[in-house]
Amino acid sequence: MDFASLLVQVISGAVGGAGTGAAAKQYSLGTIGNVIAGAVGGGIMGQMVGTFAGQMIEGWVGDVAGGAIGGIILTLIAGFIKNMMAK
Repeated sequence: MDFASLLVQVISGAVGGAGTGAAAKQYSLGTIGNVIAGAVGGGIMGQMVGTFAGQMIEGWVGDVAGGAIGGIILTLIAGFIKNMMAK
């Protein structure tokens, strides 16, 4: 695991989470919640993309794409759970 790659994944996940919260207001966790969920999702999904995709998606493109997608997915899941718990 490369620290620079992980950092890129976490940052792109945070941006993806913040964007998701802004776009999907019903699933928003608040600004800080969106950024945290996105960063965690970006780190996890970015590592999974690196592990499973291997040679297909490598370098910065894979790091940014995996991080952003992970941030979006985890933010949506957390927002959905939050909405279900509130009902």
